[in-house]
Amino acid sequence: MAKIWFGIIAIVAIAVLMLMVLRVRNDRAVGEIWRSLPTPPATEKFTPEMVADLPEPVRRYFLHAIQPGTPLVSSVQIQMHGSMKREQDWMPMQAEEILSTAGFLWRATIGTGLMAFVVGDRYTQQSGQVYVTLWGAIPIVNQQNPDITRASIGRLAIEYIWLPAVLLPQRGVAWAVIDENAIAASFKIDEEPITLTLAIDRQGRLLKVMMPRWGEDKMEKGKFAYLPYGAEFSEEATFNGYTVPSQMGVGWWFGTERYEETFRATVEQADYL
Repeated sequence: MAKIWFGIIAIVAIAVLMLMVLRVRNDRAVGEIWRSLPTPPATEKFTPEMVADLPEPVRRYFLHAIQPGTPLVSSVQIQMHGSMKREQDWMPMQAEEILSTAGFLWRATIGTGLMAFVVGDRYTQQSGQVYVTLWGAIPIVNQQNPDITRASIGRLAIEYIWLPAVLLPQRGVAWAVIDENAIAASFKIDEEPITLTLAIDRQGRLLKVMMPRWGEDKMEKGKFAYLPYGAEFSEEATFNGYTVPSQMGVGWWFGTERYEETFRATVEQADYL
């Protein structure tokens, strides 16, 4: 019996060691990507004159989002918590993200205990990837293909609401007014055309953002198309001179009868680099 127990303990120890090695290897790869994304420090600061010629609703949005004298940075690190919907269950989520004009990397722990999954989503070097591991070591999902890349570009674009300086017309963004409280930003990311529609209030606070985003229609498995995607914001916060959404609900088919909220998050901290 002693030999049997010794063998079992040895097998368990080897398995644990292998999981630790895999976790370290994965963390190292993620760390390399993370360090590659910050952009150089900003040398220019925001002034109201930069948006003086824009239509009033667009100007209102920028004057609310960026305080005068704020460095016009192109990258931010975000800490958030919330929950994600898996089938009919909501699972707790704790995540960190780096977002920049060079791409993004979002890394989250979803669930707890034996059902703790490390989930990653990224767009870097013109390539997208979604992966899921159990305990950060055992691979479960690893998707990397043209459809994922196009979907990842959409995520990068809509999350520019946390980088208002990137949406200034000086960065090549064309703005249009839909009505008094709705504006649209058009630009490209790696030749992918983007149109963001922003709903704002009388003070310029961002209430909603939506866009056609490339994704899989869950009712037609395997079929990808541009689908309505968006977020609604219930709170905002100011970090380093930027006033941005801090509490949100997100989902596909935004603004339609098929809309289902699948992601809820609260931003705890945003550090502009």
